[in-house]
Amino acid sequence: MIAYNVYMSNILHKSDQRPSVLVHVAGNVRRLRQAAGLSQQVLAESAGVSRRMLVNIEKGDVNVSLNTLDRIAEALGVLFHALVQPPESRDSGRIDEIAWLGSMPGSQARLLASKAAATEVELWAWSLAPGERYDSAANPAGWQEMVVVTAGVLTLYLDSEPARCIDAKDFHVFASDQEHGYANEADTAVTFIRNVIY
Repeated sequence: MIAYNVYMSNILHKSDQRPSVLVHVAGNVRRLRQAAGLSQQVLAESAGVSRRMLVNIEKGDVNVSLNTLDRIAEALGVLFHALVQPPESRDSGRIDEIAWLGSMPGSQARLLASKAAATEVELWAWSLAPGERYDSAANPAGWQEMVVVTAGVLTLYLDSEPARCIDAKDFHVFASDQEHGYANEADTAVTFIRNVIY
């Protein structure tokens, strides 16, 4: 039986290196908050986070969940990619930034691109090492996800149905307004493309 490292709350695990995405998030949140004329306290309350958390995010000193970043983006009136892309980049069609690292080498999620749909579509490239798992809280009503496995076997966990194994070259589309998780229960790495539509 594989022991999973489940980290719903952290986008990046602690290491000696300060990942560039935390630097981008810090600068972007501070810049966008100031441009909106919001105090840290007001933004924190609007996003449903503590002021201390927001202060640490703006300093780049804290790991933050993808769900928390979504709430901060909504409170700022911007799309998610505006918080993670390099500040000098204005093209959301090519972001290509790591936004989540697992606890095991080889596990990561890279936000490749984000384009407006009815509201927005995000394109992600994920890889999970053997034994790695990523769990997500439920997204708001109406959100959908599409996953396409490019190598290995991905196990998808949804509240609404039994666990599903998705082989390479296969895909699954599901409503993500439920708790869901991605796991690698095999002995080799799994890679997959993930579209988030909202």
